[in-house]
Amino acid sequence: MPTATATPGAALLAPDDHLLIMIDHQSQMSFATKSIDAIMLRNNAALVSNAARIFGVATILTTVAEKTFSGPMFDEIKREFPGHEVIDRTTMNTWEDERIAVRVNEAGKSRIVLAGLWTSVCIVGPALSALDQGFEVYVIADACGDVSDEAHERAMDRMVQMGVRPITSLQYLLELQRDWARHGTYDAVTHAAADFGGAYGLGLIYAKTMLGPDAHEG
Repeated sequence: MPTATATPGAALLAPDDHLLIMIDHQSQMSFATKSIDAIMLRNNAALVSNAARIFGVATILTTVAEKTFSGPMFDEIKREFPGHEVIDRTTMNTWEDERIAVRVNEAGKSRIVLAGLWTSVCIVGPALSALDQGFEVYVIADACGDVSDEAHERAMDRMVQMGVRPITSLQYLLELQRDWARHGTYDAVTHAAADFGGAYGLGLIYAKTMLGPDAHEG
């Protein structure tokens, strides 16, 4: 008979146990992205980057052909990491760039969390490569997108079949917070959720307005 203890499950993410890699959130890549609305995609990417900044998550930002074709990374991401280098690649598979391998090894994390465009190319490549080298891999599915629903969904199916753990942007933020009694990050988390958390964010704004600043999430 198992015994319950008040400890989190081992598969839950914590701020210091993973490396976040945000890949190719660029204007040209987003033009052909049809599986998610562009505004929602930008909001979700902002929610992820806010979460990483709030909790001090080790993060790699990377683009492909930024100056010659694909354009800059979304401002919603870059402004959360002032002075942070954005590694610009020629490889479609981020994992095949030696500079990325160096950064991954420097971070020293066994868990990799991925988000980016397009799911079937920019995310499948590093996800399967990292799995093959023994890393645990999580993909923030709604901070990714592809040229069609089919392309995104089949890419997610392929990765999940190989062992990737899918999560969402709001789930990522709240999983890192996990306890509303953690007052050091409470305000920043609720502000990020209010700004970028869609209907959930509206609910927070309503609660704070109607119930006062001491309103808490349940």
